[in-house]
Amino acid sequence: MTDDTIDATSRLATAPRQPAPTKGIAANANEPTKPNPVFEGPILSILLRFALPNMASVSAATLVVIAETSYIGLLGLEPLAAIALVFPFVILMGMMSGGAMGGGVSSAVSRALGAGDLTRASTLALHALIIGLGGGLLFLTVMLVFGPTFFAALGGKGRVLDEATAYANVLFIGAIGMWLSNTCASILRGTGNMRLPSATLLTIAACQIAIGGTFGLGLFGLPQLGMPGVASGHLIAYTGGAAFLLFMLFSGRSRLKLNWRAFRPDRAMFADILKVGAVACLSPLQSVATVLIFTRLLSRYGTITLAGYGIGARLEFMLVPIAASIGQASLPIVGMNVGAGNVERARKVAWAAGLLSGGIIGAIGLVLAIAPDLWAARFTDNTEVLASARQYFHMAGPGFGFLGLALSLYFASQGSGKIVGPVLAQSGRLVVVVVGGLALLALDAPGWCLFLLAAASMVVYGGLAALSVWLTSWGPARPVSKPA
Repeated sequence: MTDDTIDATSRLATAPRQPAPTKGIAANANEPTKPNPVFEGPILSILLRFALPNMASVSAATLVVIAETSYIGLLGLEPLAAIALVFPFVILMGMMSGGAMGGGVSSAVSRALGAGDLTRASTLALHALIIGLGGGLLFLTVMLVFGPTFFAALGGKGRVLDEATAYANVLFIGAIGMWLSNTCASILRGTGNMRLPSATLLTIAACQIAIGGTFGLGLFGLPQLGMPGVASGHLIAYTGGAAFLLFMLFSGRSRLKLNWRAFRPDRAMFADILKVGAVACLSPLQSVATVLIFTRLLSRYGTITLAGYGIGARLEFMLVPIAASIGQASLPIVGMNVGAGNVERARKVAWAAGLLSGGIIGAIGLVLAIAPDLWAARFTDNTEVLASARQYFHMAGPGFGFLGLALSLYFASQGSGKIVGPVLAQSGRLVVVVVGGLALLALDAPGWCLFLLAAASMVVYGGLAALSVWLTSWGPARPVSKPA
């Protein structure tokens, strides 16, 4: 393996820290030791260095949604309604494989590297690939068998149900590719390599858009395959992405040395990943449930109120990648420092990431609370819908910062291996939405009260996440050798 083939960021993060010279022995002046910014020095600079390439990759999913919605709209109203039925399950799969279980993978690998145990990190990566394969098979089986039942429960019928089923049957064949792609990306992120996973996921997104549009719409003289053709973009792109990342891992072009021949399954290794990843999977489940329940509550107030919320929720969806990118950037830094026993710095990194994320998203929320038409007017000129959207931003905008804080702390806590608190914080948000929503309906409160409830749920989520990180021990600090 040559240095040319390793991402510079990965080398920076995983390079072993050199111990200080023994007292009485002079350091070799010809071999100066450079400080490793993962373990010492300014936190913000290394956090941004990890976050910027990561921000591009997590934003790729947003680009795919926008592009697919655009050309599926050309296929007709039924296909457009059909993708709305499948979309929550696709998002759930992405959040579980990339954010939740992926965070468990990055956490375990980074903590092992922080402890200086390269062999353990490599073995954990092999166990992670088995988990990724299992997750893909699970989604594939469940959606092919029960997908039509789920779509019908969400209101699909007739041609809409048929289109949704045809789309899902092709797309979820690619579940294994998506899980393996995200698992490989998480392994690499755990080593501090942010550029290769980001570049690969961006390429996957571009291929998905191009292939899905070409086969779905029948471009360049090809037959128009409709919804199955659109789904083929997901299948082909993620399968190719998984093959490429697996090649990079097994060819010796990454920091880890993966060797199937010497592999022996170890229950403790699976447990190290699953104690974070499995628990973290509860968070996206609750997140999707919160959105579905809130949408259902708002539907009682009519189309105008629901449309106004839809405009606001679209912005919230586009802001989540910012928080996720900062949180995922903090994860390996936190994990390596926890593994090295530098718990104090790990906590400083977590708080820095949370405040940075909350500050950026909170600033956007406050701007739109004051001037909501900067966003809302781009989507409608209907005066009633605009009035509803303005109400949403006036009420919910100030709560956006708490959402950014909570999401970033969720990922940082994965790095520490202590994820229960932030997951319970998400449970708190769900409880506020359910109990508060039912109470408002019982009181026949006006629709704007639900917008205020949305803000309150974000504040509760952020507050509980911060409190959980503050109160949770991330393990005892151990003496940390300083670089020379």
